[in-house]
Amino acid sequence: MKLKPVARATLAALIPAAMLIAGAPAAQAAPGDLVMAVCEGTFSGASPAEIVDKYHPIADVVGKALKAHVVVSPVCSFGRLESGIAEQRFDLVMARPSDYSARAIRDHGYRFVARVTPDVQCVYLVPKDSPLKSLAEVKGKRVALPEKTSYMGQLCVAELRDNGCDAANKAQFVKEQAVVMYQLKEKNVDVGGVSSHSKAVSPKALEAAGLRELGRSREQPYFPVIASKRLSDAQVAAVRKELVGLSATPEGRATLQRVGLGGYDANGEAKMGELLTWLEKK
Repeated sequence: MKLKPVARATLAALIPAAMLIAGAPAAQAAPGDLVMAVCEGTFSGASPAEIVDKYHPIADVVGKALKAHVVVSPVCSFGRLESGIAEQRFDLVMARPSDYSARAIRDHGYRFVARVTPDVQCVYLVPKDSPLKSLAEVKGKRVALPEKTSYMGQLCVAELRDNGCDAANKAQFVKEQAVVMYQLKEKNVDVGGVSSHSKAVSPKALEAAGLRELGRSREQPYFPVIASKRLSDAQVAAVRKELVGLSATPEGRATLQRVGLGGYDANGEAKMGELLTWLEKK
């Protein structure tokens, strides 16, 4: 029987994570397999099967470095990501909410491997005719930001906090960055925050929307890969070398393009260590 799209998505969501192997969603994980958790964050919307299909090329690269078979475990909730890290269920984690990876390093013995480039920032936008000239002038204005629990929402709040604006308690938080853009274009808010990785912040897109950039938050790590303490220093170094080397070969660049990533960089461990201090500052 041919399933309707909705039924297929529902079925995929019911497949246990351990059954979702890179390149073979219905296969059983074998003893000795390593588990790489992948979480795309608040705005993903991808089904578990779609995440497996998308990221199995990266799992193959990691497996090559470790001389092991790497299972992609799609994580579609922050609660499961947090508990899996705390219970050491994941050998590696690739999570777009970088604050979870930072806590894994700080609290649970995980180690930094590499980060996706470029780093990410909150970009603050205003209507083109807005009188605002800096983030210091945002206090008391109407602000729309991505969902408060999202990584981008946290970056946006933290930078405004440093500029004297209590966005955590006074901003309007929305589930889709497209809603932020809509609110700005309709002038329902004075300032909106979106990701620097969004196509909406390109000069052409801003011109078409009648918006301009007011400022940016500090740069922070994006989509880092971390490893559990079960992996040796040599294994961590091997994975790092393979990931960073992807952008140096045609095959590697094709892999990055398929997954939609710009490349990997070995730097960022210090910045990961500083991330939580900044986000949690009162």
